[in-house]
Amino acid sequence: MTAHPFKFFLLCSRKRQDHFVDRGALVKGIIFNLLEEQVMAQFGDGTWDDLLDAAELEGAYTSLGSYDDREIVALVGAAATKLDKSAADVLRWFGKSAIPPLAERFPAFFESPSNARNFLLSVNTIIHPEVRKLYSGAGCPHFRFQQTEADELVIGYSSPRKLCALAEGFIEGAAVHYGEQVTVAHRACMHDGAAACQLAVQWIS
Repeated sequence: MTAHPFKFFLLCSRKRQDHFVDRGALVKGIIFNLLEEQVMAQFGDGTWDDLLDAAELEGAYTSLGSYDDREIVALVGAAATKLDKSAADVLRWFGKSAIPPLAERFPAFFESPSNARNFLLSVNTIIHPEVRKLYSGAGCPHFRFQQTEADELVIGYSSPRKLCALAEGFIEGAAVHYGEQVTVAHRACMHDGAAACQLAVQWIS
């Protein structure tokens, strides 16, 4: 595989928060804005306030601001508890749900690629530089891409944040945006001790 930097606006319960992110790192405010929008749209305005109360956060996030990783961990943990889901499930839901509003905010990122595969492969050379201009200092996970003979797109993910479930959600959301169906097999995971995650994306005809 050939290494590429991949950054898409980056991008448990409280007991396992170190399992997801490194303490002290920063997340851009747009991530919090998107999470707030999706929680309110799908679960009601009061749910976002409940999550802020449970996480003991004020919730005043600006899109260009930078905030401690522990705040997103606390919100994900609060959502997992309230919705009776795992933190990974919450992250997958968020990643998938975030694609439509991202497409509205940044239509140019989605217009040129003709399908989900091209979109994913274009992120390093098109989206990554533009996001850096818009959101200076945003966190940057690292992806590797390999297309196999079985027509899979294998994505290697490595990041101190270990938000591979969020990456899965983004992949699934991108497929939906382009009217496609995919399966994402998580063949290796940093949470299980692997050096990097390996996400195998297979398109369903």
